[in-house]
Amino acid sequence: MSEIIAFQRAGRKDDVVWAVVATVGRALRIAEIYPARPAAMADRDWREQQVRAYASFLRQTRQPVPRYSVAPIRRADLPRAWRPLPALGFLRGQFI
Repeated sequence: MSEIIAFQRAGRKDDVVWAVVATVGRALRIAEIYPARPAAMADRDWREQQVRAYASFLRQTRQPVPRYSVAPIRRADLPRAWRPLPALGFLRGQFI
């Protein structure tokens, strides 16, 4: 048997997840990850709605307002000690 058999990597598609990314100034933090883009978009929309609801409080306390976006990310690129960002953690200064 001198035949060469090529195997395809089965886990390659599963290696990519959708991340909700929180940004304050130059600081970026992955808030949450999801296997599907629609779930990440729904989470991003909910987080933005929460920021709008607390906009006056953020202005009064002079806290920076986080901005949220959705981006694909490989699981291997997640920091080892990554933990989800609490949805309202920005109210208690838990962004970083």
